Amino acid sequence: MLDLDELKKDHRTNYLALMLEKILREEAEVREMLASDETLHELASKELKTIQEEKERIEKQVEDILEKDKEEEEESPNEIVIEVRAGAGGDEASLFAWELAHMYERFCEMQGFNWKTNYESKSDLSGYKEASFEVKGKDIYNKMRYETGVHRVQRIPATEKNGRVHTSTASVAVLPIRKKVNFVINPADFDMEYSRSGGKGGQNVNKVETAVRIIHKPTGLDVRSTNERSQLANREKAMSILIAKLQQLEEEVEAKKYAGVRKEQIGSGDRSEKIRTYNFAQDRVTDHRIKKSWHNLPKILDGYIGDIIESLNSGEVGNAEEE
Repeated sequence: MLDLDELKKDHRTNYLALMLEKILREEAEVREMLASDETLHELASKELKTIQEEKERIEKQVEDILEKDKEEEEESPNEIVIEVRAGAGGDEASLFAWELAHMYERFCEMQGFNWKTNYESKSDLSGYKEASFEVKGKDIYNKMRYETGVHRVQRIPATEKNGRVHTSTASVAVLPIRKKVNFVINPADFDMEYSRSGGKGGQNVNKVETAVRIIHKPTGLDVRSTNERSQLANREKAMSILIAKLQQLEEEVEAKKYAGVRKEQIGSGDRSEKIRTYNFAQDRVTDHRIKKSWHNLPKILDGYIGDIIESLNSGEVGNAEEE
């Protein structure tokens, strides 16, 4: 059954929903007329047949539009999980991981995407040891997919007394959440743990064991979800992230088998690949895959990464020197 209220909200189906609503009213009137006067049976039957044919024609148009949406969604998912994890560099690395997460959150806000925290583990300086975020928005995966990899920062930390430049790293993984899943996980392959959530959500969240951790034994993958209000919701969220991670592993294996021009330009998408350097002394960000640089680091870290995203998606290659 089609939801007319939902169809009215979409500019592509609004007029069809209004037509369908009108036809349903006409159908109800004819049936009411038939119920009050059986002598009109033949006339009403012909009218109902015409109405039914028109209704089926409009419903088919609506279904075609919705089906096209599903196909586009499968090609380019509108929901992703972004994971950031501190690498080499201790507290400085965790602060950099937080800055990267903030950069992506600001970019997503400017794009009108919905950003939500799944899980976060903070360092003593309130940086991120690791964190996971859910993002929803039209064509989000296509925009963000080339952010996967190791990001490197070169700067003098606030805690550095001798003025030395430190190099630290943080890794980013962008995982598409697909509507269709290509494989089923054997329940015997994972362990599930529950604990009390320390995040937002009121007293109930902190008293009840709502936080969920799933460990996939064959691969060692570890997934957590803590910010949903119920254990069931956290379990479903954690499982969808685990499936996305397993699919990414499968795709990475396939990508290594079949190297192409795009891979040579942009990289394999492997999270262990160094993709970008943020050099504070030179106020410069360099993407090593397309050998191109941008300036004004504070603005970039405040979410203004549209030019970088666009250059990566267009495969634009520059002449920046490798650092």
